[in-house]
Amino acid sequence: MKSKINYKNSLEYLCSTLSLIIIFCLLSLIEIFKNFEIQLFAYKVINDFFTGILIGIIFLPLYILLKYIKNTAAITVINVLFCIIALIQLGLIGYSLTTHINLGADLLGYSMSDMYTTVTASLSITFLTFLPFIVLPIIYFGLTRLFKRFDDKINSIILLGVILLFGTVNMILSSEIKPNAQNKINFLLSDIIRAKSDNNFATEGNNTFKTEFPLEQASETNKDVLAPFFNIDKNKNPNIVFIIIEGLGSDFTDEGEYSGFTPYLDSLTKKSLYWKNFVSNAGRTFGALPSLMGSLPFGENGFMELNPLPKHNSLISILKSNGYATNYYCGDESTFDRKSNFLEYNGIDKIIDINKFGPGYEMTKENSGGFSWGYPDAEIYRKTLSELKDNNKPRLDIIMTLTNHEPFDFPARKEYLQKVQTKLSSKSNSEKNKFNEYKDIFACLLYTDNSLKNFMEAYSKRADYANTIFIITGDHRLIPVPQKDNLSRFHVPFYIYSPLLKKTAVIKSISAHTDVTPSLVSFLTNNYRLNKLDKTTWIAQGLDTVREFRNIHSIPIMRYKGSINDYIYKEYFYSDGSVFKIDEKFNISETSGAIQETIKSSFNDFKRLNSYLTTKNKITNTASNFIKPVYKFNKEELATIKKLTKGLDRDQIFFLARDLAFKKERANAKLLCNYILNDLPNYGDVRTLKGRILAWDGDYKNAEKELLEVIDRTPFYTDSYVALMDVYWWSGQNKKAVAIGKKALSNQISDPKLSYKVAQAYKRINNSKEAIKIIDSLLTVDSGNKEYLNFKKSTYK
Repeated sequence: MKSKINYKNSLEYLCSTLSLIIIFCLLSLIEIFKNFEIQLFAYKVINDFFTGILIGIIFLPLYILLKYIKNTAAITVINVLFCIIALIQLGLIGYSLTTHINLGADLLGYSMSDMYTTVTASLSITFLTFLPFIVLPIIYFGLTRLFKRFDDKINSIILLGVILLFGTVNMILSSEIKPNAQNKINFLLSDIIRAKSDNNFATEGNNTFKTEFPLEQASETNKDVLAPFFNIDKNKNPNIVFIIIEGLGSDFTDEGEYSGFTPYLDSLTKKSLYWKNFVSNAGRTFGALPSLMGSLPFGENGFMELNPLPKHNSLISILKSNGYATNYYCGDESTFDRKSNFLEYNGIDKIIDINKFGPGYEMTKENSGGFSWGYPDAEIYRKTLSELKDNNKPRLDIIMTLTNHEPFDFPARKEYLQKVQTKLSSKSNSEKNKFNEYKDIFACLLYTDNSLKNFMEAYSKRADYANTIFIITGDHRLIPVPQKDNLSRFHVPFYIYSPLLKKTAVIKSISAHTDVTPSLVSFLTNNYRLNKLDKTTWIAQGLDTVREFRNIHSIPIMRYKGSINDYIYKEYFYSDGSVFKIDEKFNISETSGAIQETIKSSFNDFKRLNSYLTTKNKITNTASNFIKPVYKFNKEELATIKKLTKGLDRDQIFFLARDLAFKKERANAKLLCNYILNDLPNYGDVRTLKGRILAWDGDYKNAEKELLEVIDRTPFYTDSYVALMDVYWWSGQNKKAVAIGKKALSNQISDPKLSYKVAQAYKRINNSKEAIKIIDSLLTVDSGNKEYLNFKKSTYK
């Protein structure tokens, strides 16, 4: 029987809404309890109240509909939905407390696999991790039951009183609502709407510019500002070594707010060209490579997320075309943030990542969730040194470190924590209180700094050290330690250090990551044997080497994927719609006036330019890159991919491709493999599957090619060797099967499956001695294995 909406049953909906609001307020209290301020709490309560009212209004039609469909189920469904919303609010507050920023439109900029990697890296899974998610529903449903116990009239009085109270407080304070006081769900949704609105604004209509490629200008436009600082031998091109240190903000170096834990870097300030007021163009690592290596625009979610990448030049492609060996070193997975796609587009010669370390290197230990980012800084540097070859080619080496990031775990952690404690013992009580909470992070900084010092000392013993230019910077300021203002998130140190320097300088003028490549290209092409570019296509003008504080640049900043919301214009910082004046100490103070419209207009011009360049592929028409073949799909293939992959992440697509291959639907299986490999070229399982599919179809030549590429990219991945040995067997190339098996064993891959395969290969070429030798080694571990014993017996025969 259908129920009519009346006073009594509408009151139950109001009580559920009020319960949600109270939960929001309780969570806000917990969020700021440690640094409680009555005014901030008032702001937050007001925002929580009106967010709860808005949610109540949005879900009211659903409640009414459910009332008429099934009376008893209506309030139950609403309570479950409101409880889920409360849990989402709890999760968003947890994120905010960890990162010191609210989660917003950046949620849209990451793939599910990247988000999973980031979350599991920071999360230490214990019972306490889940406890709040158990307690919160109990509190919510307890509140709804409590309100039911009161008389209807009392409920009405309570609700009316609450509304009047919040309405009064709102009239007093609403005109000054602060962004950091905004309800987390409110912020998430409003920021996504804002980002979409910004994107629509940037792309609306047909943006036109004076020229088809508005970034193109004569190479002479970029002045060579670095040559006066260097001793130059025109006959010997210098090595360039970039060291991009994870989370290295200026707050932690030199005279920063949390300085004292980077003694080696601090010693470089007087031995280098040191930019004191330098900024990153992004608030996370995704922006570092495109900005530093290519002075490139952002696109919607970061340049590396563009697919396909627009045609462009970079320091990598330019130096490679001039005879440089180009190498990239990191300790994590190079496919994260699509770094490998960008590097390979630009023709990088070698990528050394987590897949290529092999035995003898120790990874950071796994957290309680079973996750490890990869290899710590000292191991990354050690691997880099082992790979550097002494030859006549100049080199561009790009090193990205890893350790200075959640979960801040690293070798000899206890010793470094003791060093922090020793340093803190000489500080005042107020300083101790400020530093004590983050001792693990300061210990990590000490480790990061010491690892760099050891690398530089080892490098100084190399013959080519005297002809090497080191460029050291942070990708962005690390997040967990509170920042004094929005600008400090992007304030990073920048050093150019080299034995070739004839004079050093501390430079106070403002520059950014996007200024680096324009100045380096100008310096190298004007002073060494490099082909001079006819035109450049940089988004920035180049480094400013004036010692005094000033800013001649307009610097756009993407705080996180999907949000170009910060901008530096002259001595002003525009952030979240407000304008701040930047002083000589790189502090900011809010200001207003006519300058706000000028800055906003300039910023909007950049947003239109950014959209035009990246959506229309109008950065350049003459890229000097070395593009490896990528998989391109026609309309029919794209339709098939869309149909098969709907709602699936990359791992699920792989499992689907494997199932299709086993069902002999190999064309679609291979299509899905190519689709994944466009995004994740190092995905060994996928490329190995593709190799097997090609072999099953009798295409042994291309199967071999794919599997050799797997081995090149991931040389310690067992299945690729096993698959390639199968291909050689099937194609009658038994000696090749043995050779690849020997290579696998020489890489110290200790997998019984592989060893047994190699023993079988030796048997096929009638080398019983080697076959039995391998089987005997397997039997020492698994003496009762009947398969091994039977193999040994048959081999003797």
